[in-house]
Amino acid sequence: MLGGNFRYRNQYDWVPLEAISPHAAMAAIAAEDQLFPFHTGFDFESIRKAVQHNAKGRRVRGASTITQQTAKNLFLWSGRSWIRKGLEVYFTVLIEVLWPKDRILEVYLNVAQFGRGVYGVQAASREFFDKDAAKLTRRQSALLAAVLPNPIKLRVAAPSPYVLRRTERIMGQMRALGGAAYLRQLDDTEPR
Repeated sequence: MLGGNFRYRNQYDWVPLEAISPHAAMAAIAAEDQLFPFHTGFDFESIRKAVQHNAKGRRVRGASTITQQTAKNLFLWSGRSWIRKGLEVYFTVLIEVLWPKDRILEVYLNVAQFGRGVYGVQAASREFFDKDAAKLTRRQSALLAAVLPNPIKLRVAAPSPYVLRRTERIMGQMRALGGAAYLRQLDDTEPR
């Protein structure tokens, strides 16, 4: 017990991609990186747009792909520095060269943070929906993906109006991408 009534424990449970609902995989792609099957670790158009947006002094906009986020979550620390970003580029290239896209997605879904102390889609599914990740519905998957930009501030258990709107947008993007059929494109990718 830390600081009065505050309790904190990490939850984590690795599962293979085959044991994760295709809805959860699609929701992550729709929310975080819609070009995931097609790029080589970097979405240069999104990077260009983020640089233009950020140059105007607005709220900082990111452009990290699922592969970049996997590299950061596995090997690096949070925060913004040129050193960390350089290392992220290095690890992103290595991951893209060594792993097929379905492996990258599997690792990402197993290391992403979905809430305070909740890591991986299996732990999140059990914590918030009392079921295995294989049984997640489209809406539940989209709600989990909706908190990925900031899982400490944005909450699955008590979603804000923003999180609910984002959930709806993600479900729309999942439909627009073609649903689970979109995931079949991952099978066609080999490490470069």
